[in-house]
Amino acid sequence: MSTPKIGFVSLGCPKALVDSERILTQLRQDGYELVPTYADADVVVVNTCGFIDSAKQESLDAIGEALKENGRVIVTGCMGARAEEIRAAHPRVLEVTGPHAYEAVVGAVHQHLPPPPRSHDPFLDLVPPQGIKLTPRHYAYLKISEGCNHRCSFCIIPHLRGDLVSRPIGEVMDEAERLVKSGVRELLVISQDTSAYGVDLKYRSGFWQGRPLRTRMKELCEALGSLGVWVRLHYVYPYPHVDEIIPLMAEGKVLPYLDIPFQHASHRILKLMKRPAHAEAVLERIHAWREACPDLAIRSTFIVGFPGETEEDFEELLDFLDEAELDRVGCFKYSPVDGAPANALPGAVPEEVKEERWQQLMALQSEISAEKLQKRIGKRIDVLLDHVDGDAATGRSHADAPEIDGVVHVEGAAGLTPGTIVRVTVTGADEYDLYARPTGG
Repeated sequence: MSTPKIGFVSLGCPKALVDSERILTQLRQDGYELVPTYADADVVVVNTCGFIDSAKQESLDAIGEALKENGRVIVTGCMGARAEEIRAAHPRVLEVTGPHAYEAVVGAVHQHLPPPPRSHDPFLDLVPPQGIKLTPRHYAYLKISEGCNHRCSFCIIPHLRGDLVSRPIGEVMDEAERLVKSGVRELLVISQDTSAYGVDLKYRSGFWQGRPLRTRMKELCEALGSLGVWVRLHYVYPYPHVDEIIPLMAEGKVLPYLDIPFQHASHRILKLMKRPAHAEAVLERIHAWREACPDLAIRSTFIVGFPGETEEDFEELLDFLDEAELDRVGCFKYSPVDGAPANALPGAVPEEVKEERWQQLMALQSEISAEKLQKRIGKRIDVLLDHVDGDAATGRSHADAPEIDGVVHVEGAAGLTPGTIVRVTVTGADEYDLYARPTGG
C-alpha cells in the first residue's frame, strides 16, 4: 500500500502560516507524506486568507488552480468562514472548514484520503520534536493567542477567529524551548493582539520548568529572553504596560523592536476606526521609550483614504509621522472588507485621492527611513544571516523582521552559514537596506 500524499498551499499572514504548520505536523504524525507538486498529491489542502478583497481573490484563484491541476481539494482558513462563497465559485471542492479549525480539516483529509495503518512511531519516524515548520530552520513564528477583543470598524478578524483566547504560558514556553533546541535562533512572537496576552485568563499563573509563571506579556518576554535567542514582538498595541517591556529591550533580553499597528493619527479617524489609542499619548510614549532604549526600532502600518478622512486628517497623519520618525512603515489604501462596519460610513474617499495620499505618505516615510539608516553607517551591529552565496550574504539586524522590513547586505561572508549571528560594521545605506562587512578582530 503506497503512502497517501498531501499537497499544501498556504496563503495569508504569519498567523495563518502557523496554522498551516500545525495542520501539516498533525498530518505528518498521522502518516501522510507531504509533496511539493499538484501531480504527486492525492489531495491538496488550501489554507486561505479572507481579510480583504484582493486576498479573497487570491484565495479563490489558488483554489481554482489546485482544482485544475489536481481536482481533489480541501479548503480551510479565514475564507473558509464563507463556505457558500467558495462553493459558488468552485462547487467541486471536497470540503470547506473555517479558520484555526485544525481538527475539522484533518478530519476532512481522513475522510477523503484515509491515513495509513499505524505501523510506525510518528514521533520517531516522521516528525521532528518542534513539528513541521514552513520557515527557514533558524527562525520561527511563535503564536501565543487566537482571536481579538477589539471591534475595529474596518476589520472582521473577530468574526472570523473569535474573541481573544490565550494559550497557556507553559505550553507556549515548551514550544519555544523545543524550537530553540532544534536550532532556531529567532522567535517571532505573533497574535492578533500581543499586548493583551493573558487578559482572558485574568493573568493566572501557569507552570514552566516546575515554577509558576503568570500568563502576562512581561513575564512571557522575561521567560523567552532567558532562552538565549532573538525574541521579536509583533502586533503590539501601545497599552501602558508595554512600558514594562522597554527595560527588557534595553538589557538585551528581547530585541529592541516593536511592531505596532497605529493605523492613523487623527483622533476623529481613530474614533471612526474604533481604535484604542490617542496620537498625543502615543508620541509621548514613543519619546519615553527611545530615551530608555535608544536602539529601539518601531514599525507600523497605516490606512489612508478611510471613509470620512479629510485633507486635515491626512495632514495630521503626516505630522505624526514627521515627529514619530518610525523606522519602518507600511501603508494601505482603504479597501472595503465584506462584513466590516466601516463599509456603512459616509464620506467615501475617491480612489485617485487615496492613491495621491498613499504616494505622499510613502514619499515622506522614505525620506525618514533613509535618514535614519544613514545614521547607522560606521556603527557595529549584529546580523542574523538568512542567505549566503559565496562571498555575499543577506541578513537582518534587530530592526528587520523577515519579509516585511529591510535587509543587511554583507560582503566578505565566505565561510559563514545561514543562521549565524555575525558582528558587522555598516558601510552604506539606501532607503530600505544597509550594507556591511564583518567586523575584524
